[in-house]
Amino acid sequence: MAADSSSTTTSEVYRQIEQALAANSQFAVATIVDVEGTAYRRPGAKMVIESDGTSHGGITAGCLHDPLQEDADEVLESGSATVVTYDLTDDDTWGLGLGCNGVIDVLIEPVDDSWQQLVDARANREACSLITAIESDDPSVPVGARAVIGERGSRANDRRIHERTTLPDPIIADIEADARTCATKGNTDRISVSTETGEIVLVVDGIEPPQKLVVFGSQPDVRPVVRFATQVGLEVTVVTARGGRADDEMFPTADRVLAAHPSNLSDAGIDRRTSVLIMSHNFVDDRLALETALETEAPYIGLMGPRKRFEQLQSDLDNEGVELSKRDRERIATPVGLNLGSDAPVEIALSIVSEIIAVSNGRNGGRLVDREGPIHDRQSLTSQ
Repeated sequence: MAADSSSTTTSEVYRQIEQALAANSQFAVATIVDVEGTAYRRPGAKMVIESDGTSHGGITAGCLHDPLQEDADEVLESGSATVVTYDLTDDDTWGLGLGCNGVIDVLIEPVDDSWQQLVDARANREACSLITAIESDDPSVPVGARAVIGERGSRANDRRIHERTTLPDPIIADIEADARTCATKGNTDRISVSTETGEIVLVVDGIEPPQKLVVFGSQPDVRPVVRFATQVGLEVTVVTARGGRADDEMFPTADRVLAAHPSNLSDAGIDRRTSVLIMSHNFVDDRLALETALETEAPYIGLMGPRKRFEQLQSDLDNEGVELSKRDRERIATPVGLNLGSDAPVEIALSIVSEIIAVSNGRNGGRLVDREGPIHDRQSLTSQ
């Protein structure tokens, strides 16, 4: 059963893992660990597969659902992780007309206690790397052996992992710096490590905490923004302006709704993985909210309104002795959104959320038809 799997966000995939741990349910996780040629998803992409055939998320356009289910069933029965290669270039096996034309290696593993550190890290908004052995001729390190390292170098393998061998400390020490880098950047890497008794290939899977969006405003045009943002997996907090209605019924799809003075916008918990959108339509409140947002680590600050309005706002800031740095100007997006040529509120909301996604991925939101080379940046996973 995979009817809604393509609508599942990355955050929802991790929520399923968390729920499986809490309920001690038999779930498997499939992760792409290498791609040769073209594929629907890139290394690090995950899906959760239940024993009854229900899946959450997707690593292909659907062509591998049945074989993935069969392989996941074997993993759940054995309790051991495995790596399976699917050659989508083989038309005799898969048939013609597939959207993919590559070879993908997929790590399939049970949801067990080795995932708890990841769940805890995401709850604390900490990035980490899952380090998993996918090839090994060292008898002491089986495929599936696991360790977890935080982006600040904290090791999360002190507690013994039930039914899963942890990686030896010398191996972790060898790749710790690379693991921290992957955690910080959210990248997936493939590293080969030599031991006294064999060779081990590790996949280092950098997992970032969920991206957040803080929206300052309470007018009706906030609602479609919140709806689109939650649908794509952003963790959304709505901060209503003074006198605004702050309750869940007003913004039912938001993760949190709170009332705060614009100068207290940072109370919403803004970090370097949080985008801020200011759209109260009140000039004074927007100016105060902008000043507060600029004091945070937010990499994107969207400000609703035309350029002329921002010029006036900037003039007021200058008069108050607030000077915008080059970094501040790079963070501020106004007029906000991508140029879709639309003026309907729902279409404006779509353009705003699209811009936020593009910026968070280091892109400018241009048309793919105008992009030279592959759609996705290729990660070189050749063993080091």
